[in-house]
Amino acid sequence: MDPAVFARSVLVIAEKNMRIYYFKGPVVVFGLLFPLIMFFTFFIGRDLDIVLFFPGFLAMMLFFTASSVGPLITPWEKREKTYERLLSLPVTLDSLILGDIAAGSVFGVLITALVWGVCAVYLHLALASAAALLAGLILGALAFAALGTLLASTATDTPSTVMMLSSLIRLPLIFVSGIFIPLGQMTGWELVLTSLSPLTYLVDLFHAALNGDAVYPPALDGAVLVLILLIFIYGAKIIQRRNLVKGL
Repeated sequence: MDPAVFARSVLVIAEKNMRIYYFKGPVVVFGLLFPLIMFFTFFIGRDLDIVLFFPGFLAMMLFFTASSVGPLITPWEKREKTYERLLSLPVTLDSLILGDIAAGSVFGVLITALVWGVCAVYLHLALASAAALLAGLILGALAFAALGTLLASTATDTPSTVMMLSSLIRLPLIFVSGIFIPLGQMTGWELVLTSLSPLTYLVDLFHAALNGDAVYPPALDGAVLVLILLIFIYGAKIIQRRNLVKGL
C-alpha cells in the first residue's frame, strides 16, 4: 500500500474512533472515574506524602485512560458488522490496529496531561525533567493503548466480555507496579515481582520526571515501554489475523 494512503487510513480510523468511543459509558467509568476513585480511596484519611505518590497516580491515570478505548472498539464493531466492512475498504489490518492504538493513546495523553497540569498548579508539584515527562506520556500512552487493542482481539463481539477481561488483567497490575508502594522502598522478591509488570517502568519514568528519584535509568524505562509496545502490536495482529481466517 502507498505510504500516504496507509497514513491517511490510520488517521481516518483514529478520528472515527475518537468521535464514536470517547464518550461511551465503559470508557468514562474505567478510564476516568475508576483511577480517581482508587486514588482518593487510598489517600483519604491517611497522612501520606502526595508528592512521593503522585507519579504513581499519574501513571495509573495514563494506564487506565489509554487502555480503556481499545477494548471497546473491536468487539463493538464486530457486533455492529462494521469490522469486516472496514477491512473491505482500502484499509489493511495494520492500519486498523494502528488507528485503534492512536485513538486510545490520544485519549490517554489528553486526560493525563490535563490532570498533571491542574495538580501541578494546585499542589505546587516540581518538574525534574520535562523530557522524561513527555517521553512517559507518549510511550506509556502508546504501549497501554496497544494493550487495550490486544485485549480486544479476542474472538468475541460482546464488549462487556472484553471489558471484564481487561479488568482482570489491569487491576492486578496496579498493585504490583510501585504505585502504592514506592519502588525505592522495595527489596528482594518484591522488587523482582514488580519488575515483571510493564506498568512499573511507566511509574519509574514518571518518578524520574517529577521527583528525580527513579530506580532504573530513564533510558531503560523508555526502552522497555517501546519493547512492550511492539510486543502488544504484534500480538494483536497475530490474533486478529487468525480470527479473520477462522471467520470470527
